[in-house]
Amino acid sequence: MLAKREHSYFELTRKLAQYYEEDTIEQALEKLKNQNHQSDERFTNEFIQMRFNQGKGPIKIAIDLKQRGIENFDLSAYDFFTLAKEVRISKYSEATPSNYKEKAKQQRFLQSRGFGFDEIKCSFEP
Repeated sequence: MLAKREHSYFELTRKLAQYYEEDTIEQALEKLKNQNHQSDERFTNEFIQMRFNQGKGPIKIAIDLKQRGIENFDLSAYDFFTLAKEVRISKYSEATPSNYKEKAKQQRFLQSRGFGFDEIKCSFEP
């Protein structure tokens, strides 16, 4: 599994539980961690970068990480304000919406991508 992509400790435990006993899984995963074949920190960094490149916001990324068993992560190195603006422009063009209905539509789109109110608000500024 680790040859294809990085996995969190939690993901590997859940996937392997279908086939092996809990003690066996724990021993194997600890051995992988000690040999640096599995690293939650490396998984977290790669996952955040992948989602950022996909145009996902901090709220969506945080939820996805928590679902994968990662509780401690730092998103401060990423500029989500610029990303929100780039995502909005790539989807709808650079012109600001002319009416409330269109602006609300674009705001809902950005919200579904996981951007917060502040990032969404800044994405409409010139």
